[in-house]
Amino acid sequence: GALCRERKLLYVVDNSLTTGALFQPANHGAGLIVNSLTKGFGGHGDAMGGALSDTGHYDWTAYAGIDPLYRTGDPAKWGLSQVRRKGLRDGGATLRPDEAHRLSVGVETLFMRLERSSASALVLAQWLEGRPEVKSVRYPGLASHPQHARAKGLFGGRYGQLMSFSFRDDIDFASRIDRLKLVVLATHLWDSRTLAIPVAPTIYFEMGVEGRKSAGIDEGLVRLSVGLERPEDLIADFAQAFDAA
Repeated sequence: GALCRERKLLYVVDNSLTTGALFQPANHGAGLIVNSLTKGFGGHGDAMGGALSDTGHYDWTAYAGIDPLYRTGDPAKWGLSQVRRKGLRDGGATLRPDEAHRLSVGVETLFMRLERSSASALVLAQWLEGRPEVKSVRYPGLASHPQHARAKGLFGGRYGQLMSFSFRDDIDFASRIDRLKLVVLATHLWDSRTLAIPVAPTIYFEMGVEGRKSAGIDEGLVRLSVGLERPEDLIADFAQAFDAA
């Protein structure tokens, strides 16, 4: 934030994976905050939406991208004025009534869901870290994570629901993931259900083996979004999937 203020740069934060329940970008100088309401705010994978928030920290008179047509009135409103009048005009952004209702109901339990999923994610990450099939676990709540101290300071002792882990290279990870029963194999994030996806053969398939290797993506890397299930039930599901080999 300080660097952007010094250089008069617009500081934009995509807060979709943390939401304001875990991290408040405005407290760190962000000028614009982007949120995918589809994820944490809705929380049940049944509605699509997005939000853009102007924190008031940015001086829009320093931004060359504002069209002269929208440089009228209060400069603090120039940014969102252009978004509303130009962006929404061209792309549209009206939610269907049923989706707006689902999102408004979902946000009522945002903080409660975050507390539950964060606590369960830490327990599951600690368990995965001790499994012989697992090469590494990446979760900011673990002391082994390189940015654990920073996450602790920014997030106040909670670390969110998202993690990843890598199977050892000699493990047939696909057969183990396919045996999961409670955990759902899906690409979504921030659901009430725990979701897992092996990223090499799906999200990053087009990169190829060498491309993934150069990006630090293991072939056996699994992304995990922890939901609202009891941690002991999640551990039992992973245990049966791992032990059935």
